[in-house]
Amino acid sequence: MSFTHACRRLAAVTAGVTALTLGLALPALAHVTINPGSAQQGGFTKVAFRVPNERDDASTTRIEVTFPTDHPLAFVSVKPVPGWDVKVVDGKLPKPVTTEYGELTEAVTKVTWSGGKIAPGQFQEFEVSMGALPTDTDQLVFPTTQTYSGGEVVKWADEPKADGSEPERPAPTLKLTPASAEKDGHGAASSPTSSAEPVSAPSVAPAASAEGSDGTARLLGGAGLVLGIAGLVVGALGLRRGRAS
Repeated sequence: MSFTHACRRLAAVTAGVTALTLGLALPALAHVTINPGSAQQGGFTKVAFRVPNERDDASTTRIEVTFPTDHPLAFVSVKPVPGWDVKVVDGKLPKPVTTEYGELTEAVTKVTWSGGKIAPGQFQEFEVSMGALPTDTDQLVFPTTQTYSGGEVVKWADEPKADGSEPERPAPTLKLTPASAEKDGHGAASSPTSSAEPVSAPSVAPAASAEGSDGTARLLGGAGLVLGIAGLVVGALGLRRGRAS
């Protein structure tokens, strides 16, 4: 066997293995996910449920996301998606839950998007703002049901496995991390309370700095003007002396 022929056979085998590997990996990558995948405990966050279409002969026409009732969220709002109708469902909790905003007996239990279409080879993101995130758990699981135009229903509802391996139909899962001391668990950008915190303190410092720099600028400007006038006087005297001589 020639060296060239051997190289061609090796290239063909490598390409076949690569194609097989990608073919096995793609289904695992195409499930419904939540992005970003983590947030701070006790804070507010905005996430997007990313839904890819896995079928070549059907479109995704309905998405239903189930919200946790053992760790309910007091505030949930959705961002409109052009072409899709959204329905937010409130439901009674199995038992009241005490939060920093009081006792919750009802909360959002489901959010459903319908009427739109995710065509083959495409994906869509459905954004939700929510909080305050619980502080007594390290994750929130959002079982999701995906419905296709042909009538097929796929349930992404398997919780993460203890050994870290991925289940067959993983549910979108938001990992919760301990809050940093600086943000006090709320997150500066999202929390309605933190945004109203020290507003006056930062505004005073820039104002004082502006006044100081303005006064310095005026002083330097005045000194420059005096020097400029003095220079003109000296120049004029010198010119007169030159003419007189």
